[in-house]
Amino acid sequence: MIQVRKSNERGHADHGWLDSHHTFSFADYHDPEAMGFRALRVINEDRVQPAQGFGTHGHRDMEIISYVLEGGLAHKDSTGGGGVLKPGDVQRMSAGTGVMHSEFNASRTEPVHFLQIWLLPGRRGIAPGYEQKHFPPEQRQGQLRLIASPDAADGSVTIHQDARVYSTLLGKEQTVTHTLAPGRHAWVQVARGQVRLGDIVLSAGDGAALSDEQSVSLTGVEPSEVLLFDLA
Repeated sequence: MIQVRKSNERGHADHGWLDSHHTFSFADYHDPEAMGFRALRVINEDRVQPAQGFGTHGHRDMEIISYVLEGGLAHKDSTGGGGVLKPGDVQRMSAGTGVMHSEFNASRTEPVHFLQIWLLPGRRGIAPGYEQKHFPPEQRQGQLRLIASPDAADGSVTIHQDARVYSTLLGKEQTVTHTLAPGRHAWVQVARGQVRLGDIVLSAGDGAALSDEQSVSLTGVEPSEVLLFDLA
């Protein structure tokens, strides 16, 4: 079974300095039919204006992944983690018992475009943590590159949840296929471009939930960037 969440069905908030689209319920946007999928709780597509950002604020008991598409995102948190994320960088912050952090556009002239992803942790009350790794385009072009997992497999960042997150860059007519183990589910999020999921065409901002499927097959209609979540 495949259920599509179209880009124009997402919540939207334009704060001037921040333009944000919410795949699932978030902040002032509430949709009882879109509260998340399995352990996946938030996918926000954010565009932040130059030299603007999120001031210091707190989180608890959440696995937070930042995935930059364009520009640079400056991060600093109370675990001592920090740096500027560029395209290809993946940051994992485990909020656990509590963490304070800030995120700002690192540029004074160009906007930053990124995805902020939250997954519920497998257990509450873990120690906060931070991790950042780079996954160059050649590792993702025409293939699914594991970028986050519970066991740091293949050099991925470590998340405290039974989930695996993959990134792929697809050229026109390039195809990738991911096999789902029995009882597993998947979420596909198109970050850029347009792909085919079976007979379904998904465009930038679209997402799709898959349950009771044996595999996920994605083909580029045009050059595209896609995230695939393998979920319990």
